[in-house]
Amino acid sequence: MKPRARHLAVALGTLFAAAAYGQAKPSLPSDQEVSDSYIYLLSRLLVLNQEQADFASGFQWNQLVHRKVGDVAWPNPNLDVAYSEAWVAIDERSCALVTVPKVEKRYYTVQFLNGWGETLANINERVFPQRPYGEFAVCLKGVDIALPASVQRVDVSSKTLRVLSRVELGATPDEAVALQKKFSIRSSGHPAIPEVPKTVRFDIEKLPGAAAFDSATLALDSAADINPGMENLQANTRAIAEAIKDPAARQHVDEVIHQKAIPAIYKASPTLGDGTVKNGWALPTTIGVYGHNWLLRTLVNLGGIWANSYEEVIYYKAFLGPDGKPLNGDHAYAMRFEKDQLPSLYATYFWSVIAVDAVHRRVLPNPMKRYLLSNFSKLAYGADGSLTLYLGADKPANAPESNWIPTPKGTGYSLTFRFYRPKGAVADRAYFPPALKEQQGP
Repeated sequence: MKPRARHLAVALGTLFAAAAYGQAKPSLPSDQEVSDSYIYLLSRLLVLNQEQADFASGFQWNQLVHRKVGDVAWPNPNLDVAYSEAWVAIDERSCALVTVPKVEKRYYTVQFLNGWGETLANINERVFPQRPYGEFAVCLKGVDIALPASVQRVDVSSKTLRVLSRVELGATPDEAVALQKKFSIRSSGHPAIPEVPKTVRFDIEKLPGAAAFDSATLALDSAADINPGMENLQANTRAIAEAIKDPAARQHVDEVIHQKAIPAIYKASPTLGDGTVKNGWALPTTIGVYGHNWLLRTLVNLGGIWANSYEEVIYYKAFLGPDGKPLNGDHAYAMRFEKDQLPSLYATYFWSVIAVDAVHRRVLPNPMKRYLLSNFSKLAYGADGSLTLYLGADKPANAPESNWIPTPKGTGYSLTFRFYRPKGAVADRAYFPPALKEQQGP
């Protein structure tokens, strides 16, 4: 081949190679798909963020940690219960053996969740009315493992489980703590212990940008999403993870996340996505088990991780005051329940309302160390049988001190109203707590 022809062939070869490289470069999904994929992925990353924090604090696989009352390290805890927590591993050769003591006239449950924050099972007297205590074996569904006749089997769909045991404190917290310590978990064999995925770590005050997708492949591969119809979201998430290896694509994805995805999360929060809002209280369309509602799952994992199913508890959320602005300790509020609408009429076990800060969802510090009110608080009722609860930095005029939650000035917060083992209009999703009314100071 003549030199000129040879040089032309090399040039054409280089051009075709460059063109082929350009065609092979991963394409970036649309901005809307990037936003949706980020919100979808964040649900898993929030669980992984907590998992890594738990093991960094000393958790060991298949060991139940009995928390001191109020001593939990995740958003929007329920301080009406004594919590015990664990991360559990099971496989085709082993189950998790759970010991549940006899608990009477007091709410309790052992809740099992997967790596996306979905509730897979509960152990309590509602689920096992014939034999609500004793030994239980939590096993992979479909796995044939010989168990003693005295052990009740509970099937789940995940090899890795987050466990929360709750025991109602009630009027006798010391008895609740004594019962809490009788719950235990151990392995029936020698399960393969998984490595804790090392994914992006972050504070929920500052959600990650494009770095979230650096962890996408590991996040998706380490826990299956049990919900159908997630294939496109997963494919787009993986595609973005590949595309951001290009610096320009990475910068664009980061901009989309901060300008579109994160604002969409906070815009959806006051209504819990497609939830129903009445009297200023938002009721989610579902909880604990999310189906196709991946947006709600992320909102819940961000604002109050480890939510249980509707059969166990119904949650109402309030983010805004009567003026439509975020709740803040600079204002005082009251909510009045008429005698025939008292919250105790709608909870088999107990109800409570708690205030947590708007950033980290932790209880609001105050000199009284009072963070919630419930049917176990020493509440004062009106002469007509009504009940009024108050919130404010200072006790509103004429408010009984027992009915008041202190909310520090300058602090934004949200409220969660819980009904444990809901009944009546709450179970039917027809009830909403009364609207907050702004009050004058002392």
